[in-house]
Amino acid sequence: MQPTGAKDTQLRESNSQKVHPQPMEEAANQNPEAIDAMVSRIFSNISSLKSAYIQLQAAHTPYDPDKIQAADKRVITELKNLSELKHYYREHNPKPVCVSPQDSRLAAEIQEQQSLLKTYEVMVKKFQSEIQNKDSEILQLQQQMLEADQKRIKLEKNLKLRGLSVKEPDNAVDENEHFSEGVTPEFFRSAVEVAYRAIHDFSKPLINMMKAAGWDLDAAANSIEPDIVYAKRAHKKYAFESHICRRMFTGFHNELFSMKHENSAVTKDSFYHQYLALREMDPLDVVGQSPDSLFGNFCRTKYLAVVHSMMESAFFGNLDQRNFIMSGGHPRTAFYQAFLKLAKSIWLLHKLAYSFDPPVRVFQVNRGTDFSEVYMASVLENFTVDENEEKPKVGLMVMPGFYVGGTAIKCQVYLTGVKVTD
Repeated sequence: MQPTGAKDTQLRESNSQKVHPQPMEEAANQNPEAIDAMVSRIFSNISSLKSAYIQLQAAHTPYDPDKIQAADKRVITELKNLSELKHYYREHNPKPVCVSPQDSRLAAEIQEQQSLLKTYEVMVKKFQSEIQNKDSEILQLQQQMLEADQKRIKLEKNLKLRGLSVKEPDNAVDENEHFSEGVTPEFFRSAVEVAYRAIHDFSKPLINMMKAAGWDLDAAANSIEPDIVYAKRAHKKYAFESHICRRMFTGFHNELFSMKHENSAVTKDSFYHQYLALREMDPLDVVGQSPDSLFGNFCRTKYLAVVHSMMESAFFGNLDQRNFIMSGGHPRTAFYQAFLKLAKSIWLLHKLAYSFDPPVRVFQVNRGTDFSEVYMASVLENFTVDENEEKPKVGLMVMPGFYVGGTAIKCQVYLTGVKVTD
């Protein structure tokens, strides 16, 4: 038996050492509003995390490095926010466990840091992959630069062979000396053939649109050149080709093609450069970039000369396209683009003609002239001379001829007084 005083003393000491942890229900009841707010923040944070993850997945298809990096940053931010909420809850709501609270918290923090480390490792691998892709793109661009440099060197060699070197050598020849040694009569002949085909090609849609508009083609052909006796009715197409040709070649003898322009000063050496510059270009792009250039004014003037206003009114039911062209524009209609191809071929032929020294001269033959195989070529391949005619006569000059130095390129003519054999 212990004395009563000693027993009371032992009980007091025992009570002072005993731990009474606060139940979770009681802690929650103390501040339920704070718990609700935290739960709401957790749900909001999880929703934001889901949204960031969806954006991260979407950024991979199609692959967009910038969007991927931005989505990664957002995911990491949301993970950090969750981590902060967890720390805040642990600090304000301790949970009784068998192990030391400090050990449990430390283990949780280690696990969280390991998760973050894995996330950073994934990001590092992605960045390394992006760096490799960039390095590969740099190598490809360097290869393209090398190939472009090789093409430039080859082009400079070709230009030097033609006397068109961009950099003048120290022993440069006189400025008045003709440089386009690569331009020959045969080269010009091929350009003439291209121009003639372009006239023929444009006449087809023109005639078809006249037919569709209900025009009398016989009367139209007779108005161009009256009283021509055609071997076949289909041969009246040459009247329209002749009309197009006459309009297109008007002013060919002039260095500027009779076009007025403020910067009209030109040199003979520049004509071949102009030819080379335009040869590979789409004429629609040229007039689109410089609608008021010499070539732009040429196309505008020639279109108005070749296509009469009555034709346009019959073709399109109005004169909107014509008014647009007259106001300085170049429409993108199929009909006008077909004309631009014709205009380009004649313009290139003109530039090539003035690349020669002396320039190429144009010659024409009149109706009724006796046929000469020296200066003329018949557009009809198989024909026989009428018995009543001593020599076939020129009915139409379809395409003019050219003098290239001492060489004559024959003009194309339609003959009358002949019969066509199939």
